[in-house]
Amino acid sequence: MGVLTARLSPSSPAASSQSQMWLRSRRWDLMFITLSVIFVPLPYLVYLLLSNTIVPDADVARNMVNGFVAIAVGGPHMMSTFLRTGLDKDFNKRYPMLIRSSIIIPIVVISLAFLNLNLLLTIFFFWASLHVLHQITYIVELYNHKETTFVRKGSAVSRYARMIDYAVILTCLFPFAALKISQGSFDIGANDLTSVIPEFFQATWLFVVMSGLFGIATFLWVVKTVREFRSGILNVPKTLFVVLTVGVAFTIPMLDNLDTAFQGLNTWHSFQYLAITFYIIKIRQEMGTLDKEAPVVARFSRRSKDSKGLFVLSTLMLVGSLVVFGIVYTIAPVVRPGIDGNQHFDIAYYTAILSFLWIHYYHDHFLFTDFEVLDKAYTD
Repeated sequence: MGVLTARLSPSSPAASSQSQMWLRSRRWDLMFITLSVIFVPLPYLVYLLLSNTIVPDADVARNMVNGFVAIAVGGPHMMSTFLRTGLDKDFNKRYPMLIRSSIIIPIVVISLAFLNLNLLLTIFFFWASLHVLHQITYIVELYNHKETTFVRKGSAVSRYARMIDYAVILTCLFPFAALKISQGSFDIGANDLTSVIPEFFQATWLFVVMSGLFGIATFLWVVKTVREFRSGILNVPKTLFVVLTVGVAFTIPMLDNLDTAFQGLNTWHSFQYLAITFYIIKIRQEMGTLDKEAPVVARFSRRSKDSKGLFVLSTLMLVGSLVVFGIVYTIAPVVRPGIDGNQHFDIAYYTAILSFLWIHYYHDHFLFTDFEVLDKAYTD
């Protein structure tokens, strides 16, 4: 960053355009989108501290970290989706089938939790990975959209440039994940996911292919980035975000305890999501449309100039997950007599979380196609 900014004098047109590249402001983007990467190692470090000192049982330490992340940031981020979908009257009127079809998801989750927990977690892991990667590409496209629409129309954000960005982002998570699958050590907590992954994908070829694709994508991205820098058209905020994201996503699967390791990535992902979601809601509030379309959301949004009220509402909605957890935890020994203690907790925990989390994924695959959602903040 020092090299990049050194070449741009404060008064130069290039420096002026770079200052406009941030989604909201330099301070906001760095705090909530980019440099919040500092949260990534915290869950794993806390797990190591607990499991080696206070709580010698690694599974108990793992569940403590998972529970804290779920309540502190993961859960509110999951529920905040419904501030823009389920609690929005206009959204419900425009997309009724999306809302109605969501009920299928809890039925599938509860069924798989009791019938085949490993299959449930395998689907969860891959869908979660795709969701995280989808959010990353969405943020990248928000930067691209602002650049090409408001900052410098007709810029170098070409189709090929986008494809290279997507390629390095969409392949960075999988080389070491594929390696662990080939070694038969792809575990999420106490659950061995390789037991439900077809043997065809457990061979070394998957690791070689994914590593090769990531290597090619990285090479092309570096070449593209160097050319953009030399041409004076590099989007610095977007590039910084991509570099940190790819670096973190590439290294996370190396860690032994994947369950807690991915909680670090989940924390960063959730922090970004909450910031963008609350910013969008605040924009709608300033436009004067929130009271009519989402009165409950508007009521909580007015409680503070920042987003504390919206965070409180998202957190309160976690009561639904707690109720589901209590019910499933109670009936699990009846449905599965003699159930193991870890599996007993996991069935209740993952049912309570995934029933809502998968709806969140489902809705977000739709929301992540709206790149004009921040336009009002740039035009007013």
